[in-house]
Amino acid sequence: GFRPGGSDVSSGINAEYGGVNTIRTMTTLTAKHATGGSTWGVNGETGEIVDMQTFGIWDTLQVKCQVLKTAIETAILLLRIDDIVSGVKKQSDIDAEKMAGKFQQQQQEPPQEE
Repeated sequence: GFRPGGSDVSSGINAEYGGVNTIRTMTTLTAKHATGGSTWGVNGETGEIVDMQTFGIWDTLQVKCQVLKTAIETAILLLRIDDIVSGVKKQSDIDAEKMAGKFQQQQQEPPQEE
């Protein structure tokens, strides 16, 4: 059937999977939205831009909330991964500096006589 087209993200995904020219379709859809056509979306079967209201298709608040929740969770996950990678890198830098310091210290000490 038809897919909801109220959100630019879902419309772009639908257009891409539908095999249409995504850039042209999204540009036209954005223009429709900018001129007050908030109910326009992409027909998932044909790739055409249509008024979703005439088809009785609406993005529910529940769907929009889930999209936002998923986006936020994904961003948090990426930031955590970045922190972990940065932490590992920083710890290895610290260890390398310690080893370099010990090496330099050994080079500067005079050999001990027996």
